[in-house]
Amino acid sequence: MVVLTQIIESFRFAWNALRMNILRTVLSLLGVTIGIFAIISVLTIVDSLEKNIRQSLDFLGNDIIYVNKWEFLPDAEGVYKWWEFMRRPNVSYFEYKMLEENLQHSAAISIFADRGGHTLKKGSNSMESVNLTGASYSYKDTKELDIEKGRYFTPTEAAAGRNVAIIGSEIAKTLFPGNPSPIGETMKVKNIKFVVIGVLKFEGESFLGTPSADEVCIIPYGSFRKMYQTGTGSSNELGSNIAVKGFSSDIGLIELENEVVGTMRNLRGLKPKEKDNFALNRPEALGKVLDGLFNVLNMAGWVIGGFSILIGGFGIANIMFVSVKERTSVIGLQKSLGAKNYFILFQFLFESIFLSLIGGGAGLFLVYLITLIPMGSLEVTMSLSNILLGLGVSTAIGTLSGIIPSAQAANLDPVIAIRS
Repeated sequence: MVVLTQIIESFRFAWNALRMNILRTVLSLLGVTIGIFAIISVLTIVDSLEKNIRQSLDFLGNDIIYVNKWEFLPDAEGVYKWWEFMRRPNVSYFEYKMLEENLQHSAAISIFADRGGHTLKKGSNSMESVNLTGASYSYKDTKELDIEKGRYFTPTEAAAGRNVAIIGSEIAKTLFPGNPSPIGETMKVKNIKFVVIGVLKFEGESFLGTPSADEVCIIPYGSFRKMYQTGTGSSNELGSNIAVKGFSSDIGLIELENEVVGTMRNLRGLKPKEKDNFALNRPEALGKVLDGLFNVLNMAGWVIGGFSILIGGFGIANIMFVSVKERTSVIGLQKSLGAKNYFILFQFLFESIFLSLIGGGAGLFLVYLITLIPMGSLEVTMSLSNILLGLGVSTAIGTLSGIIPSAQAANLDPVIAIRS
């Protein structure tokens, strides 16, 4: 009950201080407001960027190792040796089958190839710039496919290379307008008829513009090979990719990666001292690069906002010293009536924290206004953790700024204080 009374009294004193000298208080709190705004705005934007970028990379999957000729990232020295990679052979269908038969630490394995710029037709309706993907039956196990209508192709359809297709929602709307379920309808890809057996759920545009399921057409790998030369292993053909999914128990996919490397080197007849002529790419590698970038941005936000908060802390301390000076006689009167030192200490300390929270709350409000500004495909949201962080930093600054003035007030001699 005593603590509650102290808090209410400190709020009353703080409010009176604000009313008595609004300009002085606002100028003093401006540093905390700008500091909290700088820190939380950077953290909010960086968190939103990270969330949107990682969502854009979800199409790569989790616990996946991609086997192909091209590396995702430069080497340790920052050099991307494309002139070496282009001479490598592409992965072949034979290698895919051998990996499928011999790998012991894989949960699933698939082979697929992509080619963009296709025009799909249905009567007088057509859609351009469609990404055509030829995939083996196990593609559904290495990539999350959210089929809203219809089904995936069967093992028989995949093995025989039947002309069946799973299309994105935008393709379905464009080629079959007014048809709520185009399952069983036919369309043409490179003047070849395909039967629609499935429609993927709408995804929307990604932040990075990465491949969206809305404008993709998936057909069996055998059907794709009838259109394009791929899967033979030649370095001049359209490249295929092998996706190998590991078990969650294989931490870091170390066992699976070693097994894939050993099998591929054996299949390609590489000698012990020869370098790998294939690439093993992990989506986690991109995540580590992003982590480093976001850590730098977060640090920049703390540095920029830290100086403003430091200035704001001195401003609040200045207000508290002035408040102690103005209310010295009141402090002496309170002590003469039996007020304990801790009561005086908490009275001014709560006031300092309250003033700092006002500045921090103003900074958070400015960050909230930023989240209301449309930024295209970038969705900016202020998380609860960042709000609590802003309030926590404000409380810490208020405590540090007010502790010395509060202690000075608590240690005043009541007789001398009343005389002043």
